Amino acid sequence: MACGKTFCWNNKGSKRRKEKAWFSQWITEGYSVKQLNKHSSHSPGKVRGIISDWLNHRPLLDIDLSKVINIICDGTFIEGRRHGIYAVMNAKGHSLVSGVYDIKEKVRELIIYFNVLKQMGLNPKSATIDGKPGISQALEAVWPGIIIQRCLVHIQRQGLMWCRIKPKRTDAKRLRKLLLTVTGIKTAAQAKEFINTFKVWEQRHGKRLMSTKVSGWVASDLVRARSMVIKALPNMFFFLKDSRIPSTSNAIEGYFSRLKEKYYRHRGLARRHRVQYFDWYFHLVKR
Repeated sequence: MACGKTFCWNNKGSKRRKEKAWFSQWITEGYSVKQLNKHSSHSPGKVRGIISDWLNHRPLLDIDLSKVINIICDGTFIEGRRHGIYAVMNAKGHSLVSGVYDIKEKVRELIIYFNVLKQMGLNPKSATIDGKPGISQALEAVWPGIIIQRCLVHIQRQGLMWCRIKPKRTDAKRLRKLLLTVTGIKTAAQAKEFINTFKVWEQRHGKRLMSTKVSGWVASDLVRARSMVIKALPNMFFFLKDSRIPSTSNAIEGYFSRLKEKYYRHRGLARRHRVQYFDWYFHLVKR
């Protein structure tokens, strides 16, 4: 320049946005430090520094959940059964509403979690859940009158497991045959047929099963299958009255599968950063 001076402009905002983009790919795509090193031209040490810096902060949450009408709720375990994750998904579009790491599916903890969502505007009309009784208790405690739809896949999967793959008992064979039809129920007529068939089974086999002394794993598991169906029946077919209510929690289970695949690529993640990792994952990955 004519004045003999050189000026340098440093746009910190642009630098921060680029670093967040690399961090986001580490979260959403499961990229390793080595992959980001190639894509960003930053050294491995610099990449680790960017990741660590963003993990030291939590995402800012400023969302309104008042428009969410129907939800899907489910939990899963990370790292064996040491840590749990619980999440809530919007049934419309299967977009994640919220997720939390290191939570137990206990009534007390879930009530606290659901109350936080309620303060953010969540007031659902229905929730599709698996069969854990604590979940329905917590939902009804926070949102009295909410419709609880039992996941048909969970009912079928658990019932078939208790009836065995190739049962020898006549009562187990017939209950297994009935359970195989659960996920195929699409109309009110099919639901009525299922209920009537189970009533016939109960008259022929269920009462006799309960009136005799149960011994052995096979009979005990058959009693469990019978009890599960009886308890689930009142909450199995709300989806037939309202098409916006999902009949299964498959969407959120698929989300968990993708989450675990990405997370297990970062097995060396420090314990102190795990909560922030999942906070960022839930914030950045909605489907």
